[in-house]
Amino acid sequence: MQYSFSGFTFTSDLFALNLRAEDGKVRRFSSFTVTMLASLLLLLCALSPPSFGAQLPNQNQAKEPPVATNGQPFPWDRMRLPKTITPLHYDLSIHPNLTTLDFTGVVRIELDVHEDTSTVILHSKQLQISGALLMAPEGVKPLQVLEYPRFHQLALLSDSVLTKGRKYEVQLEFAANLSDSFHGFYKSNYRTSSGEVRVLASTQFEATFARGAFPCFDEPAFKANFTIRIVREPRHITISNMPKVKTVQLPGGLLEDHFDTTVKMSTYLVAYIVSDFLSVSKTTKHGVEISVYAVPEKIDQTAFALDAAVKLLDFYDDYFDIPYPLPKQDLAAIPDFQSGAMENWGLTTYRETGLLFDPDRSSASDKLGITKVIAHELAHQWFGNLVTMEWWNDLWLNEGFAKFMEFISLDITYPELQVDDFFLGKCFEAMEVDSLSSSHPVSTPVENPTQIQEMFDDVSYDKGACILNMLRDFLTPEAFEIGIIRYLKRYSYQNTVNSHLWESLTNICDSDDLVEGRMEHREFCSKRKLQSGASKWHSGDELDVRAIMDTWTLQEGFPLVTVEVRGREVWLSQERFLKTDDPSLTEGFLWQIPLTYMTSASSTIHRFLLKTKTGVLYLPEEVDWVKFNVDMSGYYMVHYAGDGWNSIIKVLQHNHTALTSNDRASLIQNVFQLVSVGKVRLDTALELSLYLSRETEIMAVTQGFGELVPLYKLMEKRDMAALENQMKGYIVDLFRGLIDRQEWTDSGSVSERVLRSYLLLFACVRKYPPCLNKATQLFNQWKDSDGNMSLPVDITMAVFITGAQTAEGWDFLFEKYRHSMQMSVRSRMKTAMAWSPRKDKLQWMMEQSLHGEVMKTQDLPDVVVSIGKNPHGYKLAWDFLRAHWHTMIKKFDLGSHTISYLVTGVTNQYSTTEMLDEIRSFFGSLTEETGSEMRCIQQTYETIEDNIRWMDKNLPLLQAWLNKRNHRVPHEDL
Repeated sequence: MQYSFSGFTFTSDLFALNLRAEDGKVRRFSSFTVTMLASLLLLLCALSPPSFGAQLPNQNQAKEPPVATNGQPFPWDRMRLPKTITPLHYDLSIHPNLTTLDFTGVVRIELDVHEDTSTVILHSKQLQISGALLMAPEGVKPLQVLEYPRFHQLALLSDSVLTKGRKYEVQLEFAANLSDSFHGFYKSNYRTSSGEVRVLASTQFEATFARGAFPCFDEPAFKANFTIRIVREPRHITISNMPKVKTVQLPGGLLEDHFDTTVKMSTYLVAYIVSDFLSVSKTTKHGVEISVYAVPEKIDQTAFALDAAVKLLDFYDDYFDIPYPLPKQDLAAIPDFQSGAMENWGLTTYRETGLLFDPDRSSASDKLGITKVIAHELAHQWFGNLVTMEWWNDLWLNEGFAKFMEFISLDITYPELQVDDFFLGKCFEAMEVDSLSSSHPVSTPVENPTQIQEMFDDVSYDKGACILNMLRDFLTPEAFEIGIIRYLKRYSYQNTVNSHLWESLTNICDSDDLVEGRMEHREFCSKRKLQSGASKWHSGDELDVRAIMDTWTLQEGFPLVTVEVRGREVWLSQERFLKTDDPSLTEGFLWQIPLTYMTSASSTIHRFLLKTKTGVLYLPEEVDWVKFNVDMSGYYMVHYAGDGWNSIIKVLQHNHTALTSNDRASLIQNVFQLVSVGKVRLDTALELSLYLSRETEIMAVTQGFGELVPLYKLMEKRDMAALENQMKGYIVDLFRGLIDRQEWTDSGSVSERVLRSYLLLFACVRKYPPCLNKATQLFNQWKDSDGNMSLPVDITMAVFITGAQTAEGWDFLFEKYRHSMQMSVRSRMKTAMAWSPRKDKLQWMMEQSLHGEVMKTQDLPDVVVSIGKNPHGYKLAWDFLRAHWHTMIKKFDLGSHTISYLVTGVTNQYSTTEMLDEIRSFFGSLTEETGSEMRCIQQTYETIEDNIRWMDKNLPLLQAWLNKRNHRVPHEDL
């Protein structure tokens, strides 16, 4: 719950109370202070209830009595729709004109009335409403239409009462332009190899954009059935959520496609496309027809996605023990698409790079990425579509699960992709955001569309997936699977909140659900009962999943567990890990933490649920070292106090394979992150990094880069070339052996191939002579062949980025980019061109991406962020973002993950007070309507402040340590 008073916002939850002042600073209060504040607030309410009551933002009332566009009072003053009426069925007819780029439509909505009323409130955004009728048992009557654009609402006023318990229909005629953004019903285009520009129209309705395509009850809990008809020209085809049942000829040579009625679903999942796409199809073993749609000249790049979709839909059908409820599943590659993909029921839509695969030109990481995104969207057909969160505050129930299921499904269906090697990176990415005071709980109150858009972030997706993974490890994979199947079956075609999930995962073997369940589930529960209900964590009657998981979903951040070994005793304490110079912000947090640990004396994984601030464990014998959070299955960091880190460093130096690669990666991440909060000295972290000269596993190697590279990236933005080059030299020396062992081929496993691309790219960017010479030679050969020579796919990024360093090479790459039909190749060329040292080329790329003719506007964020990482372009990127801010928030939508990615990607490597002041000055000049309240801006301030603190404190240490090491990795010390 949230309250405002005298310039402060109070946010209470189960654990404590936060106070956010107008300057954005947050203070967290003790239970005593909470009690005193509560008493003060109650007193204030008693003294002046009207003025205080008017400031309850979660009621989300208009500040002034709302007035419709015609000057009449608008009869509803809240952003959320009333529950007096719910829709049962939509009959929607749409006629898009791809020449004039507009559309007209008629929607007839069957309504269920729950309370007597004469007003129907629903959503409409920038639609011209030309007529509204009420179909009542007494006959057809016109309705008065009032519009309130601020909340995207329409009020339909009847001169007679709509009676509780009866069914009515309303009919609305409407028209609008096809959107020129990436949401709603929007226009897209592509260029054929002959240069012809062709236009199509597609939809993107999540989260609040269906209202821009047709009048509707545009909230996820208002589920209904949809029957859709689309008018088109004969040169186009149409696809929608359901199969087409017939096509009717209309006057004027037009055709009208009629689609079957959908299952009961939310408005944000409705989809339709009018295009000239071609398709390929197959049928799953369960009888579902799968089709992949793409522009005609790219249809030969759809085979891999088609096979993957068949395999994955069959997997989910079996795993969830719930048949996929629709007769077909289409996957469509859209030429203009803002995000990665969208899970519309029966018609999932994708960026072309997220779906199209060329076996001869796509890389190992392309294959991994495409398979993951298909796995994600198909998981949503159950998690999100069949069972939907009640409101956007619990978006993580959709997105965290889909992200988590990517890894569960691919581990079984595509073991060769080795997805386990990449899951940990998602948790590290989430922690990066979650370590700031401007983070938010996984489940957090949201009301307006901007706040809703902001929920589509690393916390909802990646943290959501990581805490589910922790819970799965906690409950055992078998128990977790039983619980989530129970959840899906109980709430099919309904809406849920957090507690529904926790209830479904509690006492999983005490339910009648098992009677209908699978044999392996009954066997698991029988075996568990034979063991007297004891699990590896707890006795069954002590388990309270909700009590545990509320601590992970209802408060922001994550715990830092400090471990100190004293003989056979292990002393434990927990606190919030927070990058701040204000220690009061870490107070009042408490988690129930499923701790795992192993020791030098035993490879057995020991387990302990830490529910309190401190605790003590007793070991059967004294040990040389202890490693907590085994494989980092838990979403927490660990600090080894006393001599703990020295013990860890010794084992890594002398026998690093005594720990798993995930354990090694988590130690690298933990120790460097602990430097930033002053728990560990930088030289300790750097001493630990020395072992990396012998590391070969992808997660540990890439995490080593992930902690070391940002250090010199901070220096690139300051005038300190000598230290910067010393740091770069140290990293090259550290990985020199591994780089030298890389072959310039496509051989090896997926993880080996992804690592090869990574290492060779780094070495060439750092101008490591053996790599630079080889890449230059290959680029020249490729250029001399006019791009016809076949390069090993995994090394093309290193070759392209090397070639792009010269003006001639850049121009050649651009020509090939313009004419290529291979999406993955174009993507690599675009990234390489953004690494040019030529500022005129970089500026031109950003401007062209903004205009969207030569380079797609959907790629603008990647281009700007890539240039922001380029030591020759970072100031250009910031100036461009600032100059075109208003255009970009209109195109990509306020609060979207795209805008957040742009803001943080361009600014997160600055570390001077001068740049912080410049950035504050710009964002401080914005209004709420142009983004001043966005969370990503607060995150930017915090990140730069943390960078400044880090540089001020650690540069002398870094200089001294590098001088001592004399630029080289001392192999003799290892």
